[in-house]
Amino acid sequence: MTNNDILRRVRYTFDLKDSTVIDILALADTQVTAEQVAGWLKREDDDGFLKMKDVEMVAFLNGFINFKRGKRDGAQPPLEERLNNNMVLQKLKIALNLQAEGVLQLLELADFRLSKHELSAFFRKPSNKNYRECKDQILRKFLLGMQLHARPGETDPELE
Repeated sequence: MTNNDILRRVRYTFDLKDSTVIDILALADTQVTAEQVAGWLKREDDDGFLKMKDVEMVAFLNGFINFKRGKRDGAQPPLEERLNNNMVLQKLKIALNLQAEGVLQLLELADFRLSKHELSAFFRKPSNKNYRECKDQILRKFLLGMQLHARPGETDPELE
């Protein structure tokens, strides 16, 4: 999944306005313009499309954690340069204050079943022998489950 896809889905799920996205990024000490946000939200084949960099998505996710849970005292964590699906899943789990059961319930809403042991492998360090890479399909199902939970009965026009 691209960073732009993730941003579009999170924005739709939580009904975030462009100005709110800007505010969320500001919570992670990142300044962006309305034009940048509009460019990120466009489709790849649209004029004015801007590819969202990993560091920008990390800033959005860190800001989203602050937005949902409150900003913690002290310095903000440094922004990772590289981002993968495991990190996206972890940051969304933190932002939504979910335990493993909550993540599994969201996946079940999207008709995807996973055991608690399989799920915990996504949250391990890459150096751990039981670490497992979170594939696009699993992240997509998690985002869909999040949407179905937050907006029951509605379908994302971008998914149709």
